[in-house]
Amino acid sequence: MAFFADLHIHSKFSRATARNLDLENIYQAAQVKGITVVGTGDFTHPAWVAEMESKLEPAEPGLFALKKSLADDIDATVPVSCKNPVRFMLQVEISNIYKKSGRVRKNHNIIYFPDLASVKKFNARLDAIGNITSDGRPILGLDARDLLEIMLEVNDQGFLVPAHIWTPWFSMFGSKSGFDHIKECFRDLAPHIFAVETGLSSDPPMNWRVADLDHVRLMSNSDAHSPGYLGRNACVFSTKLDYFAMKKSLETLDLEGYQGTLDMYPDQGKYHFDGHRKCGVSLDPDETARLDKICPVCGRPLTLGVLHRVRELADRPCGYVPETRHGYTSIIPLADILSDIFQVGPKTKKVGRYYDKAVQALGPELEILTRCAGDRIRSAGVPLLAEAVERMRSGQVHVSPGYDGVYGKGRAFTP
Repeated sequence: MAFFADLHIHSKFSRATARNLDLENIYQAAQVKGITVVGTGDFTHPAWVAEMESKLEPAEPGLFALKKSLADDIDATVPVSCKNPVRFMLQVEISNIYKKSGRVRKNHNIIYFPDLASVKKFNARLDAIGNITSDGRPILGLDARDLLEIMLEVNDQGFLVPAHIWTPWFSMFGSKSGFDHIKECFRDLAPHIFAVETGLSSDPPMNWRVADLDHVRLMSNSDAHSPGYLGRNACVFSTKLDYFAMKKSLETLDLEGYQGTLDMYPDQGKYHFDGHRKCGVSLDPDETARLDKICPVCGRPLTLGVLHRVRELADRPCGYVPETRHGYTSIIPLADILSDIFQVGPKTKKVGRYYDKAVQALGPELEILTRCAGDRIRSAGVPLLAEAVERMRSGQVHVSPGYDGVYGKGRAFTP
C-alpha cells in the first residue's frame, strides 16, 4: 500500500519557524494530513537532539515513533477518521556558503541518518567547523562536496539530497549562486547523489527538460516552517515502513517502491516567475528578456525565478516526457481551496471550521485531495468542495504565479 512521506521540515529551533513546531504537534499534524513518515528537521541543534532523545523511540529499521505516553494524549485529539501510525526519519537541512571557482556559492542540502549515534558523531564533526547551536538550519562555510564526504565517513547508510534545487538564493542550480551541473557541485562524489528535491516552484515536467537530472530521483517535500504546512508537497512510497527500504527505492530507480510526488502547482511557489517584490513587478521569462533582466520600476536587476533558470539549463522542449519516470500529482492545499470557496483568508476561523468538518467526515487531507471519490466528498456537506477538488485534479485551475519571495495563489474558481 502506498504511503505519503514528507522528508524535509524544520523545528522550533530554526529561524522564522512557528513556536509550536515540536514533535507532538508534528505528530498530530502528520495524522491529519495523512503523512506516514515525516522528517524530524534540525538534528544538528543540541536542544532538538535532546528533545528527540527524550520523546522518540526506535520503531521499524531506521525510523522512530513518538513515545506511547505522549502519543496516547495526542491521539485523543485526532479525528477518528485520521488516526494512523506516524514515523519519524532523522533529517536536517544545512546551509553551505563557500567560495568556489571565483564565486560565492550558497546551497542548502538535506542529510538523513538511520540512528542517533550517527547524528551525534556527525554533529561533533560539524561543531568543529562552525556554529551549529544558533540555528536549527546551521550556516557553515563548508563546500557541499566536503559535507557529503563527512556524512559518508560517519555512516555510508546516510544520504544527502540537494534541497529545493532551483530557488534563486540558496540552491544547487539557483540563479544567484548555483552551479550548472550536479558534478560541478559535488565533483568526485557526484555518484553518491541519487535524489534531488525539486522545491515548491518547480514540478517534475519542468525538471524532465534537464538531462543532468536523468539519473536522479525527483523528491518533493514541504520544507514546513509550521505544522499546518506539512504535506503541501510530499513523496509517495510503496515500500516496507523501513528507512533502508525507502533509501534503496530512491537509489535504485525502483518504479514500484518509489512512486513519485505530490506537488503544489509550481506557479504557487514563491520563486516561480521573475520579479521584484518591493516594486510589485512579476514577469515571465520572455518579458524579462525583453527588459534585459532589469526591473522597469527601479532599474535594478530582477530576481530571476525558477522557470527562468530551468529554461536556461534545459536540453529539451517544454512537454518532454522521459520513458522511465515516476508519476506526480498536482494539488492545491485544502486550506487554500476552502479559502477560495469562501473568499476569506486560509488562516481564518471559517476555513478552520470547514477544514475540521472535511477531515472528520472524509479522513486526512491528502486522501481528500488525491483519492476520495467526488460523491463521498459531497456527502461531507462542505459547499463546492467536491467541485473544487474535481477541477484541481483535472488541472482546471487559475494560478497567479509567485515571484521574488511572494507566494502564488491557486484557485479552482474564477470570480
